[in-house]
Amino acid sequence: MKGFDLYKSSILVKSVGFVFVVIAFFYIGKHWSGYNYEQVIFFNSNSNAHPKTLTASISPNSNKTVDIIPLINNTNEEQTLDDHSLAPVPLPRSLTRSPPPPPPPAVQRMGLVDENGVMRNDFEVGEFDPDVLEEWNNETDAMNVDDGVRVRIGVVRKFGKCAASMREYIPCLDNVEAVKRLKSTKKGEKFERHCPEKDKELNCLVPAPKGYKAPIPWPRSRDEVWYSNVPHAQLAEYKGGQNWIVVNKDKFRFPGGGTQFIHGADQYIDQISKMIPEIAFGHHTRVVLDVGCGVASFGAYLTSRDVLTLSVAPKDVHENQIQFALERGVPAMVAAFATRRLLYPSQAFDLIHCSRCRVNWTRDDGILLLEVNRLLRAGGYFVWAAQPVYKHEPLLEQQWEEMMNLTNRLCWNLVKKEGYIAIWQKPLDNDCYLTRDSGTQPPLCDNQDNPDNVWYVDLKPCITQLPEDKSGANVTTWPARLHVPPARLQTITFDAFISRNDLFKAESKYWKEIIDSYVRSMHWKKFKLRNVMDMRAGFGGFAAALIDNQIDCWVMNVVPVSGPNTLPVIYDRGLLGVMHDWCEPFDTYPRTYDLLHAAGLFSVEQKRCSISSIMLEMNRILRPGGRVYIRDSVSVMDELQEIGKAIGWRVTIRDTAEGPHASYRVMVCDKRLK
Repeated sequence: MKGFDLYKSSILVKSVGFVFVVIAFFYIGKHWSGYNYEQVIFFNSNSNAHPKTLTASISPNSNKTVDIIPLINNTNEEQTLDDHSLAPVPLPRSLTRSPPPPPPPAVQRMGLVDENGVMRNDFEVGEFDPDVLEEWNNETDAMNVDDGVRVRIGVVRKFGKCAASMREYIPCLDNVEAVKRLKSTKKGEKFERHCPEKDKELNCLVPAPKGYKAPIPWPRSRDEVWYSNVPHAQLAEYKGGQNWIVVNKDKFRFPGGGTQFIHGADQYIDQISKMIPEIAFGHHTRVVLDVGCGVASFGAYLTSRDVLTLSVAPKDVHENQIQFALERGVPAMVAAFATRRLLYPSQAFDLIHCSRCRVNWTRDDGILLLEVNRLLRAGGYFVWAAQPVYKHEPLLEQQWEEMMNLTNRLCWNLVKKEGYIAIWQKPLDNDCYLTRDSGTQPPLCDNQDNPDNVWYVDLKPCITQLPEDKSGANVTTWPARLHVPPARLQTITFDAFISRNDLFKAESKYWKEIIDSYVRSMHWKKFKLRNVMDMRAGFGGFAAALIDNQIDCWVMNVVPVSGPNTLPVIYDRGLLGVMHDWCEPFDTYPRTYDLLHAAGLFSVEQKRCSISSIMLEMNRILRPGGRVYIRDSVSVMDELQEIGKAIGWRVTIRDTAEGPHASYRVMVCDKRLK
C-alpha cells in the first residue's frame, strides 16, 4: 500500500505541474497577441487527400491584414511597413478552394529508348511539313574531298520532278548516247551497263505513272497487279495466246503459263521434280536462276515450294517483263548474257533454268554456257526447255548436236531428256576436267582467275575450276543452311582479329536482336513488305533475321564493291545477292522495292560517292508509300536528313537501342504515295 500511495502522489504532482505550464503559456500568448502586432492566420484542411474546402482559424488580430505584394515583387529592397497603413479588412469565415492549375503538357516521346536507355513502345513519330522547304532549282550539294576530309559547300535544295517520259528510266540501261558510240552491238553490248557521265547523272525525282496505286499485297500480287502501275499492254497483246498475261478491266492477270508451259507453271515444275527427284525443290534446291524469265511465273510458283528464284532478262523487245515480275513481288533484275560476267558469284545457283530464253548458248565456242557453268553450283542442274530438245527439223537437230558436243566438253552429264525438257548435271569436282584429252576446248581457267570477281569483268573463254576442298558443293540442305557457317566463309578476304565463324554468328545475333526490336516496337509485321533491299548486306544477317521472324518477303542483298566480297557466303546460306557500286545507279526499274535498308553505308561511301546521288537513286527504285531505314554514324545524319527532306520524304531520326549517347542513329523515311 505504501508503494501505491507513493505512486499516486507522483501522478498528482505531475498533473499539477502540467496545468500550471498550460495556464502560464495562455496568459503569455494573450499578452503578446495585442493589436500592436501583425495577425497570423492558421489554415487547416480535412485529412482527405483531395479536400474540397479549406477553413481558417482566426487570430485575435482578425481586423487587420498585411499587404505582402510589395515584399514579393521587390525582395531586394528594404520595405518599412507602417502600422497606420494597415486598413482593417473583414475576412470570411470559410474560403472556397480555387480551381487547380492546368496539367503540364504531355512530353512527346520521339526516341526508342527512355532516360534509362531501355527500349519502349510509347514513342511518337514526328511529322514532316513540306512547306518548310522552298521550291528551289534542281541543285545538290557540291562536295570536295581533300586528304580524306569531306567538306560541304552550299545547301541541299528541294529536288524537282523529272519529265513524264522518264517514268520507266533506268540510267545505266537507257543511255542512248553511249549505245550509239559502241563499236559493235552484235553480241548484245547494248543491253549491258553504260552509265551516264558525271555531269549527266540523275538530278530529279522520277515520277510515277498517272493513277498509280498502292501495289496489291503478296500473295494476291502473284496473280494480279494494277494496270495503272505498269501501263504497258503490248506484252499482253504479244504473248496473250501463251498464257503469260491478260488484261482484265483495271488489272493485269497472270494465268501462270509460259511459252513452253502454256498449261501452267505448277504442272511444269511437277514434271521437272518427277524427272529428277534428287532436285528436291525447297530442300536440296533452294536458289534458282531463271534466264529469259518472261513475267516470272516459273519463279512465282516456285515460291510456294520454299525456293528463291532470281528472274533475269534484258531490257529488249519485251522490255517490261522484269517490271511485271517485280510488281508481282517476284525477285528479278535486268541482266543480259552478252560480253560481261553477270554480277553474281561462282557456284551461286543450285539450278539454272532456260525455257525458250532466246540465248544462243553455243555461240563463240560456248562462252555463254561457260558463264552458266561458273554460276552453277557443283552438282547443280541446268534445265533447258526449247525446240531443239524435241523437234526433228534439220536446223534444230544441228543445234541439239552442238549443245550435246559442248556440254560433253564441259563434263556435264545429261541425266534426263523427256518431251521438250533436257536436264544436265554439273560435276562435283575437277576429276573429269583433268582427264580430258590434251588440247580439248575450252581450256581450264588459270589459277590467277578469281571466279568471284564480277564487276565490269569480261566473260572468260575457259572453264572455272572447282575448289579442291569442295567448298560450295558441300552446303547443307534448306533450311539448316541459313544458319550454318559455310566452308567458303574462310575464303573471304578482310581484316579480322577473331575467327570468321565467330564473326558470322555475331552478325546473325546482332541483326536478330535488331529485327526483333523492329517487329516489336515498329510493328514490321503489319507492314506490307515484299520486295526488300539490304544495301550493305555483309553476310546476309539482316535477311536471315527477317526469315526467322516469318516476314513473308524476299531480300536483294547488295554487296558494295568498296568492301569485302561476301556474296559466296550469302548464296551458300540460301539467299540472293548481287555486286554493286553505289556510286552508280542500280539495274532495276523505278518503283520496285517496298523497303530499302542501309546500315553503315553512307559513312563508308561518302568519300567515294555523292550522298545526294545515292539517295536520289534510292528514291527512284523505292515504291511510293515505301520506307527507308538508314542506320549510320551521327556524323552523317544531319546531311542525310537534309537531303531526305529535299527529296520530299517524311524523315524521323531515332536513337538506337544503345541510347541517346550512342555514335549511331536510325533515320526512318517514308515516301509519299501521292
